[in-house]
Amino acid sequence: MPDERDPKHPGSEAETFRVIDRRLFTAEGDLRQDLADQIAAEAAKEKPPAKPVQPTETPSVPQAEAPRPLHYFQVLLESLARNAALMLGGYADPRTGQAVVDLDGARELVEMLEALRDKTRGNLAPEEDRMLSEILSTLKLSYLEVSKAATQAMHEKASGKS
Repeated sequence: MPDERDPKHPGSEAETFRVIDRRLFTAEGDLRQDLADQIAAEAAKEKPPAKPVQPTETPSVPQAEAPRPLHYFQVLLESLARNAALMLGGYADPRTGQAVVDLDGARELVEMLEALRDKTRGNLAPEEDRMLSEILSTLKLSYLEVSKAATQAMHEKASGKS
């Protein structure tokens, strides 16, 4: 029969308790020192020693594949370009028969295309990049010509009234 005072016996009077403080911070709000030491030791174990790179070695960088042209991107560019061209007098008002010019709307579409070019720089296929550059240069030139013509027409109209 086991002795009731045996510490190995679960119901014995000599059984002791062990308390482990798992709080991260002291009463003052500072990180406990033993925990900080433990974190530093774990970080040192995880960090592999750095291999010195010799100057004669050149690390090989894998060449990224050139992006493939996407049909939908080209359709998007053509749609924005067509709408900008229409706003620059590319269609006539059905009621009056005169060309409709919306310089503000055309400028916004050109700015959208410029933003698209800036945000996709380096991620376009060469054909897409070339197409976007051509569209932008053509639209900017058209915008400039239509804007000058509109300004000139306003001055002529104003000087004719005076």
